Amino acid sequence: MAAMPRFRKDAVAVAEEKHPVDETLPPLKMFTSGLQHVAAMYAGVVAPPMIVGPAVGLSPTETAFLMGASLFTAGLATLLQTLGFWKIGAKLPFVNGVSFAGVTPMIAIGKGEGADAIPVIFGAIMVAGLLGFFAAPYFGKLVRFFPPVVTGTVITLIGVSLLPVAFNWSQGGNRTATDYGSMENIGMAAATLVIVLLMRKFLRGFLQQIAILLGLVVGTLIAIPLGMTDFAPIKNADLVGFPSPFHFGAPQFQVAAIISMCIVMLVCMTESTADILALGKIVGRPADARTIEGGLRADTLGSAISPLFNGFMCSAFAQNIGLVAMTKVRSRFVVAAGGGILILLGLCPMAASVIALVPLPVLGGAGIVLFGSVAASGIQTLAGAAMEKGENALIVAASLGIGLIPIAAPTFYHAFPKDLLVVLDSGISTGCVVAIALNLAFNHLGNKKGVAHAAAPEAVPAH
Repeated sequence: MAAMPRFRKDAVAVAEEKHPVDETLPPLKMFTSGLQHVAAMYAGVVAPPMIVGPAVGLSPTETAFLMGASLFTAGLATLLQTLGFWKIGAKLPFVNGVSFAGVTPMIAIGKGEGADAIPVIFGAIMVAGLLGFFAAPYFGKLVRFFPPVVTGTVITLIGVSLLPVAFNWSQGGNRTATDYGSMENIGMAAATLVIVLLMRKFLRGFLQQIAILLGLVVGTLIAIPLGMTDFAPIKNADLVGFPSPFHFGAPQFQVAAIISMCIVMLVCMTESTADILALGKIVGRPADARTIEGGLRADTLGSAISPLFNGFMCSAFAQNIGLVAMTKVRSRFVVAAGGGILILLGLCPMAASVIALVPLPVLGGAGIVLFGSVAASGIQTLAGAAMEKGENALIVAASLGIGLIPIAAPTFYHAFPKDLLVVLDSGISTGCVVAIALNLAFNHLGNKKGVAHAAAPEAVPAH
């Protein structure tokens, strides 16, 4: 009889023991670990607005504002994922930020809209985010239509589609400038590329994780005495500021742009599903249907809210999953601290303007590695796509071929209606549609065996 109370006490102790995901760390470790997550994904968050801003005609000051807004909204989306409420959030150490998948479609929208591009882009993202939010509970049933043969193709196209941007930066960014493509510009890009590669080779741990960020810093320091750095953005930036809602005007809603961004949303939801599954295994809390549903709701709600504060579409940042695996720090509150840091950075326009100091050739050199790593992740995903089975190789060949048309032959669709060009000029959108259609035709319709290897991907794509 005397043993019973002790048994109950032990049982209560076991019941009250927290999972490492739900543990809180000492404040200093919480902050430094959260800062490490920010450092690992910072370049990935600011790169999309740095690409889209100049592409749609924004000034350096406006582009810096867009970067600050992206940091702010990435922080909000990260808090939605890690802390969550109701049925929203995976409640895992899950970092959210601006997705690269939307960059090329947004540039395509910008070509047709000119000065009104940003409001049209924001309107399309809001609609896509809301549709994705309501579709989240049903998306699990659709995941089987996005196997590695589809996701790998799309991720590869994302990386390849962004590489021309890095090449343009390496030449100076402004095709009308007298020094465009000069040996000085390309030499600066090459030097930055070599610096990043050397840092990845010889640094270890945390410093290796932020090699691209360090490469940008070193490249900029080298460029200052060469007169290649413009300090105007930081001189005009305030120390404290708030990303005023709809800074670029009220959102506009155009069907072609909405369709394009809905396709991007499907890609982002597929990537996030794969990331949630992978992260669940790493932290020892396997993701079930409810976790995936909550994670997708946070992704899509974060995307729908982002345009209100001048941000873009949000999705999972897979490089931070690798950071969780490397550091063994599994607490979601650490990543929540990182989300808080992102919000603070977004409220400091001067912090965003510091990135605007980086000369475009320096960005180009680092961008080759950054965007190339996205394409490499897609190839890695394709390696697990059972290319020897059925017509998977044919699906990849046709999808990549059609997806590369806007890159290899930019005027290919010049005779098509303007509204269609918003979708057709994005190799990511067209490649994704073709990959999904061919996967359905070859692996699903009238082929029950194909369904077996059309399962949801578990590979972890990188941004």
